[in-house]
Order: sequence, then C-alpha cells, then structure tokens
Amino acid sequence: MGTAAGTAFDTEALRRGIEGENPQTLLSLYTDDAEIRIIDRNTQPSHPKVLHGRDEIGEMLSDVYNRDMTHHLDQCVVQGDQVAFSESCEYADGVRVLANSMVSLRNGKIADQILIQAWDE
Repeated sequence: MGTAAGTAFDTEALRRGIEGENPQTLLSLYTDDAEIRIIDRNTQPSHPKVLHGRDEIGEMLSDVYNRDMTHHLDQCVVQGDQVAFSESCEYADGVRVLANSMVSLRNGKIADQILIQAWDE
C-alpha cells in the first residue's frame, strides 16, 4: 500500500493502527473536528450513531482496540481525497466482525467517515 498522488493519507499508518491494535495511531489519522457515522443492526441508517471530534472517536477506538480480538485491514483504496477500506475482526470466542468504511479527507486526514459493520450472532 502506498500514498496516492496529491494526498498525504498514510495507508501504512492505517494498517499499523488496525493490525497493531493501536488506537493512538488510528486517532492521529483524524482531523480535530472529524465525524464518524456508524451503521449496524443497532444503529440503522435512519438513526446512525454519530461521533463528533477526536475525543469521542478516541473513546470508541480505545474501547474497540482494547477488546480480546484481532483486526486485519483487508483492502484499502485511496483516490484523491476519498478512501475506502474494509476490516475483518475476530473475537477470542470465534465471533467475526466485518466493517467497511468510506472516508473523506481534508489535508490528508480523515474528516468524515461512514462505517458499516456486521457481526456473527
């Protein structure tokens, strides 16, 4: 993975943060006023969970990456100021999670993210 021409988004930092389970590395990829909309079976498209700013995003990342599970960056595509990536995760008990994100960048950092996730039940 590399960096697309014209953008400073660091896909290797994304990989290191996800696979190294390092919420601080991931948080460094977001703008101070970033927003994440999370859509899953609990927070459906008409009422997504919305996180505003690095503090709320940091709390969510710390929660997720401190769980007993593994994370893998499956794919990442950067085109200009847009990024798409998929992540697969597995809890210690074998429950799997798949998350896909569409991202808009500002100055090479994540300003807006839509995250759609599904997990085994």
